[in-house]
Amino acid sequence: MTNPIMKFFKSDHLPSELAVIATSFHALAMDMEAKLPDSAEKSAGLRKLLEAKDCFVRAAADWYGMSPGARRDSIESNPR
Repeated sequence: MTNPIMKFFKSDHLPSELAVIATSFHALAMDMEAKLPDSAEKSAGLRKLLEAKDCFVRAAADWYGMSPGARRDSIESNPR
């Protein structure tokens, strides 16, 4: 059975600058979901991976000068 947290690893709603960061976490989460049996530790690991993904995406958003709630269609790229 797929862990319900997996839906939060998707990155199709993010601007490309942020999606490239999130995609690595999605790939790892999918790999762990496929390879490990369901357990409390697997759920905890996926939850912590999601927290890490969120932190790195926010760091990238800050780097590019994007506001936290910005949508893909409203962001102007600001590479530094």
